[in-house]
Amino acid sequence: MRQLTVVRHAKSSWDDPGLSDFERPLNDRGQRDAPRMAVWTRQAVGVPDAIVSSPALRALTTARLFAVTLGIDVDHLLIQNRVYEASLPTLLRMVRGFDDRYRHIMLFGHNPGLSELVHALARCPFDQLPTCAVVQIEFGIKQWSEAAEHDGHLLRYQFPKQLRD
Repeated sequence: MRQLTVVRHAKSSWDDPGLSDFERPLNDRGQRDAPRMAVWTRQAVGVPDAIVSSPALRALTTARLFAVTLGIDVDHLLIQNRVYEASLPTLLRMVRGFDDRYRHIMLFGHNPGLSELVHALARCPFDQLPTCAVVQIEFGIKQWSEAAEHDGHLLRYQFPKQLRD
């Protein structure tokens, strides 16, 4: 069995129009939501074997906030440049290329790619992932290279507004 937990970055700030998209930080809500979602993730999903993140500031900050809550050394995050602005084919190739020593991987990135990825891998009851949403998908495979479209099973889906209710 393999598990992929996909996390869209937390809410980002648009306050500084001089920053590039890549450099946008989290806003106050994102700074609040990420640790809360990380606590939920630790309890409901568990601790992954590895965290893979886009290098964009908002995704990397979200990944680091999760790592701290999950008890993972932030120096062990695997930063993948290709996650930033990745298309579905790029993300599928990346998943199929994950190191097989990791049975559970947590992937931090962006829409629309992440929403397209989870829909390609499993039947999902939503259209687009909200910011800081967490989706856990399980595969009955021995190697990541065997991950096929629509072969995954959605285990969990949660987003910050659900925790506030």
